[in-house]
Amino acid sequence: MKTTSLPCFVAVTPTSMVTEPTMGTLGPSGTSSELAATTLASKLGEARPSRRAEGGPPEVHLFDTYEEAGIALRTRRVTHLVVANAYKAVHEFYMDPALQLAMVFVLDTPMYGVAKPRGAGALPPAPTIASHPSPVPIIGQLLAGSDAHVVVPSDSTSAAARAAADGQVDLALTTAPAAQMYGLEFITHTRTIRMVWSVFTVSTPRRPTRAPWPAW
Repeated sequence: MKTTSLPCFVAVTPTSMVTEPTMGTLGPSGTSSELAATTLASKLGEARPSRRAEGGPPEVHLFDTYEEAGIALRTRRVTHLVVANAYKAVHEFYMDPALQLAMVFVLDTPMYGVAKPRGAGALPPAPTIASHPSPVPIIGQLLAGSDAHVVVPSDSTSAAARAAADGQVDLALTTAPAAQMYGLEFITHTRTIRMVWSVFTVSTPRRPTRAPWPAW
């Protein structure tokens, strides 16, 4: 199964196809969100022959949190915000009247696994594992149901890998790109997560609707 496949891509509003799109999403480099935003940027680039002729895809900007990426959208530093639907606070973007859902698509994440720094010694009986809160449930699956560990929250899978590389934690639940970037090696089998991604843009003013009854 290729992680770059795009089984479903649905544009909900016309504003999804702006002239010069720029993506905002969760970083740093190596996250599943970066892959999703890059895939979307490439897809939008196919519809923009002038930019494609210049050899440059739409820009992808990475932020420490989805919320920071949302601020960048509201202040128009980016035109699109890409958020994983598994994110526990994704509803905040759906409910925000300043934003509107522009697109949805399905994309598998990169391979996920529990990793340790290369050359690290024996693990303690209850190792600490850095992880973004959303994929925490798969830690038990990857560790064959073992609950002898302590989860340390991290802002992203890439930040989790960095925490393990810096010695702040023993292990990290992270992606293959982030593990390679920070010199980690997987100690479990790996798996992808089939994910729905929501894409938001700034809301466009709505025309007032006429009441279905006479105004008295």
